[in-house]
Amino acid sequence: MLKLQQVLLVEGKYDAARVSNLVDGMVLTTDGFRVMKDRSLQTMLKQLARTQGLMILTDSDVAGFKIRHFVTGLVGAEHVLQAYVPAIHGKESRKEAPGKEGLLGVEGVSDELILRGLQDALASAPDGTEKETHSEKISYTDLYEWGISGTANSATRRRKLLQQLGLPPRLSKKELLQVLSTLYTRESLSRQIELLDSE
Repeated sequence: MLKLQQVLLVEGKYDAARVSNLVDGMVLTTDGFRVMKDRSLQTMLKQLARTQGLMILTDSDVAGFKIRHFVTGLVGAEHVLQAYVPAIHGKESRKEAPGKEGLLGVEGVSDELILRGLQDALASAPDGTEKETHSEKISYTDLYEWGISGTANSATRRRKLLQQLGLPPRLSKKELLQVLSTLYTRESLSRQIELLDSE
């Protein structure tokens, strides 16, 4: 598995499922063009890009490049590594017909090509992009003890917390933990929980 310091951003859930088997690191999706309208998703990506850096891996079609350019402009090119898969004609096995341009997306190309694209992006990184984090990480136990996962009313409480932090409401449990651990220390998030409780 390829260990990534940066957050890997792909277009959709099938791409995310595919690359999750190849990398050790946080993988998030743009949900296609939703990233262009969703303010909370944009805010989260800006924060993650500043904190950890983003690596963008989109399909090699026009839509993929539109999303890539939008996110790069949004978060600042200095925080982004660009990973590419080659433009190969074909169709994904789960689809009845090829895409508009007849090209395979990230989910359709070989593991070797995906890994090569990611490694080429890492090789292009300027020196000193590795960011060390020494603070104690947030755990699933913390989420449970704070009442934002796995307890009665945790869904409502989690939604309120995410709204308070300006983060997207539709994060999975795994994404929630990864994003919170990247943007907050246990102490700083604990203070945010106190604010939530004082409302």
